[in-house]
Amino acid sequence: MNINSDFSLKAVINTADLDWNLSPIPGIERKYLDRVGDEVAKASSLVKYSPKSSFTEHTHGRGEEILVLEGAFSDENGDYSAGTYIRNPPNSKHAPYSKEGCVLFVKLRQFNDQDGSIVRIDTTTAPWHPGLVPGLSVMPLHEFDGVGTALVHWAPNTIFNPHVHPGGEEIFVLKGVFHDEHGSYPARTWIRSPRYSKHAPFTKSEGALIYVKTGHLSNLV
Repeated sequence: MNINSDFSLKAVINTADLDWNLSPIPGIERKYLDRVGDEVAKASSLVKYSPKSSFTEHTHGRGEEILVLEGAFSDENGDYSAGTYIRNPPNSKHAPYSKEGCVLFVKLRQFNDQDGSIVRIDTTTAPWHPGLVPGLSVMPLHEFDGVGTALVHWAPNTIFNPHVHPGGEEIFVLKGVFHDEHGSYPARTWIRSPRYSKHAPFTKSEGALIYVKTGHLSNLV
């Protein structure tokens, strides 16, 4: 299966417009954002667990990254409520489930094999740091070998400088509406911009909260 598999091209998806797809596991559905492969795939997806659903134990050969969007997600290592950021390193394994149901943003098989860090961050309580311009706040989540992941809070009517992303950029809009000269992106919109793409982002009266990953497309093209 190949979905948005040419990483040299820009991709924009308002996930509210996508249907849920059945997975091989009853009670678990997915919305595909990008994917290279079948059940074992390099992939970015939204994943929905129905209440009391579970996934069989499995290993993530090149790691797994999760942001819990709704509900509560669990595995044998703990329970993770909405707003939790989870990073499981290459060759880690678990048997996930959800008691009450949940919706997740998930990235699979996209880690550097040398990145063995385990990360668990409750983004509802973790500290924010001042951004590069007034109105911008940043919550770093992880960084390794030039690849950075963070949440960025944009106050209403914030304007950022025009800039280039040599290693590409990926954004998932969590709240509000994010804008640049190319368009407007409401909550639950996913944007993948290729290497050396440039833009001048801003917000209007709604402000925005976004998940951002930069630098990772150098290894995926």
